Amino acid sequence: MSEADANGELNPLETFIELTRTELEQVRNEMTEIGMLVEQSQGEVDKLAKRNASITAHLHQIQAHFDSMPRDDIRSTYEAFQDAQQRLFTMRGQLEKLQSDEAHLNRYEKFLVKTLQIVEGRPALDIADLTGGGEKIIQEIIEAQENERRTISRQIHDGPAQVLSNFILHTEIALRLFDTDQDQAREELTSLKAAATSTFSQVRDFIFDLRPMMLDDLGMVPTVRRYSEAFKEKTGLDINLVITGTERRLEPHREVLIFRAIQSLIRNVRDHAQATQVKIMLDMGEHLVRVSVEDDGRGFDPELISEEDTKKFSLPMLQERIEMVGGSLELESAAGEGTRVAFSIPTGD
Repeated sequence: MSEADANGELNPLETFIELTRTELEQVRNEMTEIGMLVEQSQGEVDKLAKRNASITAHLHQIQAHFDSMPRDDIRSTYEAFQDAQQRLFTMRGQLEKLQSDEAHLNRYEKFLVKTLQIVEGRPALDIADLTGGGEKIIQEIIEAQENERRTISRQIHDGPAQVLSNFILHTEIALRLFDTDQDQAREELTSLKAAATSTFSQVRDFIFDLRPMMLDDLGMVPTVRRYSEAFKEKTGLDINLVITGTERRLEPHREVLIFRAIQSLIRNVRDHAQATQVKIMLDMGEHLVRVSVEDDGRGFDPELISEEDTKKFSLPMLQERIEMVGGSLELESAAGEGTRVAFSIPTGD
């Protein structure tokens, strides 16, 4: 029997269920479309990879007989090589983006299915109780997203965007030098290759920071291990990661939350703590995942820190997210004695 009110209108719970069903249908349609795009893009990547391999082999032949090869052949081969590299790089980036979107939709579909399973057939909920403070949470989520977008935008502008603008100039210089100084042209191309390799590495770092693919493929523990190693290499921080308990997969949203929390905490160490050492403890317990991030930095007095600085550390948002899944967060710090942040999250098992 319907729980509609006296005017025949759906109550808030029924409205939510109906909207969720509609959203689920739309998500499944999008999954079908993106699956086709992934398949098409993978085929295109395979074709471009074969073409790139063929051109690379020809380029090696030219380099082996550089002094005797016609200049037009050298120029056209290098142009074809650069074009093939650019097309392959672009298509691989597009494929990774599509695969990431597909994985996101897949997780979202599972979340919607589980939500419907929970709420369908249950008594009507007091929606007012659920929405108290909701606006504040949404506002903080939006602020966190925008801060992350600003950071990524600045990194891309200061890194790959600047280097890519120089690629064009160096390519033009190399092409002109083919007619006057082939040795200098070769040096320019070598420099261009080194810059491209460095830029490609930066772009891969950005992609990993945005959404590491291995988080979906291998899970949270291998991703944390890989991220801490990469962070140590890039920053010079002495990061000691200790993992105990039974390594296993958790529900996707729990894995994302734990990884993002660790990511945020060690970024705080890098940006604010002036530390040289970081110790990360990750315990995969039977019913709880316990994490602590401890540094030997300058520390601070939690009682004296301003609300603005607290937001800068992203701790309020992090604490709210952890508490929303039944977890808890603790902060210990003192001026000159470093900082320790510990949190625990139910495994959901």
